[in-house]
Amino acid sequence: MYRDIPEDLRTLIEPVVSDSGFELVDVVITKGRPPWTVRITIDTPRADGRVPVDRCADVSRELEAQFDAGDVFPNAYRLEVSSPGLDRVLAREKDFTAACGSEVKIETYRPLDGRRRFRGRLIRFDAGLATVSVDSREFRIPFTEVAKANLLYEFSPADFSGR
Repeated sequence: MYRDIPEDLRTLIEPVVSDSGFELVDVVITKGRPPWTVRITIDTPRADGRVPVDRCADVSRELEAQFDAGDVFPNAYRLEVSSPGLDRVLAREKDFTAACGSEVKIETYRPLDGRRRFRGRLIRFDAGLATVSVDSREFRIPFTEVAKANLLYEFSPADFSGR
């Protein structure tokens, strides 16, 4: 989640992403045996996921130079910069607002109404509260309780028409 990005890392990454004309969506660092994996998700200001691969590569090169110059990571790392993709991550409140009416998958930090995983239609997002319809039942999930969330792409016949 965007809010969970360490402040020092966010202040290093965000200016590079912004100067490239994009917005920082999420940063996930997978630690363990080196190399660590540093996954950075960026998007357009319109949040449409249309970030060309060559622009991801440009941002990646710039960030890698910043990371190496600042000796940011204590171990070897592999950097991945990408757009949100079909099952885009919902990491910011504005991502939830844009996803209203869509199918989503949400995992919470702790059980809410006896469950931690919710898959259903995001009905609304208002005042930090997501209302999700799961099997004809509505659940209200505080944004502060969301550990992980994704938009689920809904395929249509147009996706397979070849046009």
